Amino acid sequence: MSSQVLLQQQDSALDSWIRLIRGYASVTRAMSAELVAEHGLTINDYEALLHLSRAEEGRIRRVDLAGLLLLTASGVTRLLDGLETAGLVERASCASDRRVTYAVLTEAGRTRLQQASVSHVDRLPGAADATHEDCTG
Repeated sequence: MSSQVLLQQQDSALDSWIRLIRGYASVTRAMSAELVAEHGLTINDYEALLHLSRAEEGRIRRVDLAGLLLLTASGVTRLLDGLETAGLVERASCASDRRVTYAVLTEAGRTRLQQASVSHVDRLPGAADATHEDCTG
């Protein structure tokens, strides 16, 4: 295979990758803006509440939540600080290990998640269509 053909294949693959990344970013930005406008939650806030709602007793170690959200320890701290201020999450200590801190979903957090889920989930099919359009050019 000639080097020109290889370069064309690489360019095509890179173009596809760029379209995928742009499509994801576009949909994520739009869905986050809708969640903020309607429910006062970013898409990251929503995802954190969703993980907590699915966890046993509505609680996850903060370090584990950071991993689930693909955030650093300081990133999850900033995220949870906002959710704590809003009363949607609270901090809890571990009785057996003082180094461990949990993020715990509050009833207000569960209620806000349920309200946001109605509109958010309704938009998912449209978001998938928009991503497909962005990715296929």
